[in-house]
Amino acid sequence: MTYDASKIQVLKGLEGVRVRPAMYIGDTFSRGFHHLAFEVIDNSIDEALAGFCDHIKVIIKKEGYLIIEDNGRGIPIGEHPTIHKPAVEVVMTLLHAGGKFDNKAYRISGGLHGVGVSVVNALSEWLEVKIKKEGSIYFQRYEKGKTVTELKVVGFTAEQGTIVSFSPDKGIFKDIVFSFDILSQRLRELAFLNNGLRIEIKDERDERYHSFFYKGGIQEFVQHINKFKDPIHKKPVYIKDEKGDVSIEVSLQYNSTYSSVVYTFANDIDTKEGGTHLVGFKSALTKVMNEFYKRSKPKQDIIFTGDDVREGIAAILSVKLPNPQFEGQTKTKLGNSNIKGMVESSVQSKLSAYFEENPSVINKILEKVKMAARGRVAAKRARELTRRKSALESDILPGKLADCSIEDPSLTEIFIVEGDSAGGSAKQGRDRNFQAILPLWGKILNVEKSRLDKILANESIKTIVSAIGITFGDEYEDEDKISKIRYHKIILMADADVDGSHITTLLLTFFYRYANILIDRGFLYLAQPPLFLIKKGKNKKHYAYSEEEKIAIMKELNDDNLTIQRYKGLGEMNPDQLWETTMNPEKRILKRITIEDAEEADELFTILMGDKVEPRRQFIEENAHYVKDLDI
Repeated sequence: MTYDASKIQVLKGLEGVRVRPAMYIGDTFSRGFHHLAFEVIDNSIDEALAGFCDHIKVIIKKEGYLIIEDNGRGIPIGEHPTIHKPAVEVVMTLLHAGGKFDNKAYRISGGLHGVGVSVVNALSEWLEVKIKKEGSIYFQRYEKGKTVTELKVVGFTAEQGTIVSFSPDKGIFKDIVFSFDILSQRLRELAFLNNGLRIEIKDERDERYHSFFYKGGIQEFVQHINKFKDPIHKKPVYIKDEKGDVSIEVSLQYNSTYSSVVYTFANDIDTKEGGTHLVGFKSALTKVMNEFYKRSKPKQDIIFTGDDVREGIAAILSVKLPNPQFEGQTKTKLGNSNIKGMVESSVQSKLSAYFEENPSVINKILEKVKMAARGRVAAKRARELTRRKSALESDILPGKLADCSIEDPSLTEIFIVEGDSAGGSAKQGRDRNFQAILPLWGKILNVEKSRLDKILANESIKTIVSAIGITFGDEYEDEDKISKIRYHKIILMADADVDGSHITTLLLTFFYRYANILIDRGFLYLAQPPLFLIKKGKNKKHYAYSEEEKIAIMKELNDDNLTIQRYKGLGEMNPDQLWETTMNPEKRILKRITIEDAEEADELFTILMGDKVEPRRQFIEENAHYVKDLDI
């Protein structure tokens, strides 16, 4: 085949977005799908940051499309001076067209790439915009990024604002629907970050509704995180500083738990992967704690690490800056190099001043940090002892682990199985090439109530850590941690009874608190074993995974000559049955563990596994009716 100039393809307009959507939104799965909504919402938030919007509405329609409305200034509708089309059409149909490049229309903004709403338009079956401006309501419709109607007046109003309705293209996003929880998490964050902004979300599919409005800003955000925990000082610490045209806000409050929750934002964008602002905050916090401890202990007996000073912290860091540099269009990590020094110096000076004026607060915090440091030293000794013992025994993996022969982690999976009996069936039934089996025995610790040294002393958890290759601590970057993971599918397989559910919850708590990166990368799953074996005669076997499925199968088989067995445990299954129903990749059902709402997930683990009894009892009373097919 001749390779000449005729083979060079030129994609016009937004065609390139449709050919390579992941370049613009990260992926074409749930994350990228919801990123479409966030791009439109961020434009409304930019109006709020500029002081022109105080109310945003989000509606998930029964038909599956989304409506986002604000009462901002409305997208300009006049003719663009060089392109000679209405400004709204330019914004909707051209990449790198927006009002956020020269810092005149927007000094502070999240949507700076100029590709946001046009990408949403390109990846939607249709998008409609209504603009309330100058006494009129303007309307225009687009399909797959292309204009299909002229901009026209469809009504009159004294209000102002923008309404964007869009339906993501099902050919690009297959079998994905808008999640009320994912959208709610983001909207709740935005309401906390913008005092006085009311944000509503309504799901017309099931009538769920939230209205978010907070006057307390990020201090109230911290109190929300800690509402089911025991704070060790009454009021959240709050500091704010201005460095030229950069605004830095921090609020933090320590609690009695052993985990940390730190959320970071840049121009209201949730920087899930952190960045330079987080590095500056961590460094300043560690320096301040060591400085104040040195004052109280002139002969300092221990140097605090970052992990020590963040144990039990709930913190929000929000920076607002012109021209933020994010890694990629999905904006999950801030890259501005100058922000690290700004945040570090601001937090160090302001936090030191706060603690000087509030000695009782810093004294309580230092006691907490000191205990964390001692626990870290003990945990390090426990890890070193384990390594020495393993080296002496020439066996770096747990004895009960039945490993697989393939070594490529991306091709392998491990089943963490409750009990030796089920573990025996799984070992016999598995495919030894790519499936490893780890039977658990003994009591699994509730990590929500324990420090890391005690956690690593627990035999079951120690076995899991060793088998999977889990690492802890700030000294490892995320990619270093991932490189040590031995399996990219970690499957929890427990009995469908109360004990099995309890063990699964204990394991999920451990993974969420201490190996969250496995959830973020999509490595953690729940196996779904059948609840019933239905036999008709000698040869016909059917498996049911719920009571409803059992009834449907019985009706299909006419209820004649049926034998029904209720599996009370995985150990009751023969190896071939366990393979056929639960382990065979071609037939099994796996549920991937995901975190759609980080704040609600943190709250849920605190309620279920924490010290307070009343919130747990209330949760059980409110949610018990959702439980199905549980053998008690």
